[in-house]
Amino acid sequence: MGNKLFFGGLAWATTDASLRAACEEFGEIEEARIIMDRATGRSKGFGFVTFVSEEAATRAKAALDGTMLDGRTIKVDYPREREDRGPRGGFGGGGGGGYGGGYGDRGGDRGGDRGGDRGGDRGGWGRDRDRRY
Repeated sequence: MGNKLFFGGLAWATTDASLRAACEEFGEIEEARIIMDRATGRSKGFGFVTFVSEEAATRAKAALDGTMLDGRTIKVDYPREREDRGPRGGFGGGGGGGYGGGYGDRGGDRGGDRGGDRGGDRGGWGRDRDRRY
């Protein structure tokens, strides 16, 4: 299946070093990494361990899945391929987003006859019959 394992349900106190220590008995490790939230600097509660051999990864998965690490029951599995999440924009989704381009055009995602997509004849959210969300 591969030599990389996903570790989920990790405690916030789990570090790269403690994850590596929990896995070292199963074989040589290339990398042990906890995924951190960029905004807060806090663990997202999951990580990955890459073993040198596929056999070591298989042994670690069988032995560690469902066990306790730093006070939490962990899930160990082979990682899934990352899904394409499409373009990422600011508020309002993919392309432009938000409340419009500027003061003059009033484009944005609201505004009846002013070019928005939330219809209605009052320029705001519209009447109940005009809602399209």
